Amino acid sequence: MNEELFLPGHRACAGCGETIAVRQILSVAGENTIAVVPTGCLEVVSTSYPETAWKIPLIHVAFENAAAVASGIDCALKALGKRKGINVLAFAGDGGTFDIGLQALSGMLERGHNVKYICLDNEAYMNTGIQRSSATPYAASTTTSPLGKYSIGESRKKKPIGAICIAHDIPYVATATIAYHLDLKKKIKKALEIDGPCFMHILVPCPTGWRFPSELTIELSRLAVETGVFPLWECEGSDMSNLKITKKVAHRKPVKEYLQLQGRFAHVMRNEKLLAEIQKEVDEKCAKYGL
Repeated sequence: MNEELFLPGHRACAGCGETIAVRQILSVAGENTIAVVPTGCLEVVSTSYPETAWKIPLIHVAFENAAAVASGIDCALKALGKRKGINVLAFAGDGGTFDIGLQALSGMLERGHNVKYICLDNEAYMNTGIQRSSATPYAASTTTSPLGKYSIGESRKKKPIGAICIAHDIPYVATATIAYHLDLKKKIKKALEIDGPCFMHILVPCPTGWRFPSELTIELSRLAVETGVFPLWECEGSDMSNLKITKKVAHRKPVKEYLQLQGRFAHVMRNEKLLAEIQKEVDEKCAKYGL
């Protein structure tokens, strides 16, 4: 069994999907890894000075520049002649990736730095009060897209971050989630073996922001795949036709089974028209992927 490199005693909420993902990722990456973590839930719960949950070198950076700092580390290691055998991982949330850090991420991908960028997507700015991000799904109620008399919650669709990264013509882009940990670890291993930028989009359910019991974290990450809400795939290069589904679902479940466990979608369960609209969108996405 590999050594545990993300230690217990951190301050994450019970059932936090982010910390589970980090443990799974570091079990593959190993101790010769440098982590870059911008402001967000992961940084707040794991690096309260003078304590740390990380047993590898880590640098905390500003919300927007994880990709830029990781690029600098890649260059510095090359300049020192110490690049070989060291993994440079950037861990950022959806806010630091889809929104605030998108410019730095695009630059890192375009310049071709040997950095593995990992987006831990809990679909809102959770550590500052559950504000919506451009990763927040349609109709989800957050503190800045609240359900109301004239609002269904979030009114926009989730930004296609994976497709945006693929368009940069980088070697590898993949999605993953913590319920399918072997799939996740296999993709991390593949990314680490590639000399160049890679992007991993990992769905990490959040009990606090999604409003579900903490013991359902893994169940929800599994249902996201089984309902087709979050397909698991990988793509090498810029050709979307090379996209490979890594988890095929024989009998896809209704999206209702995923939504009904989350308080942020409670109003959707009382609105058949809205539920049908969401199911239609998921069906169309799955048809595109051949699911």
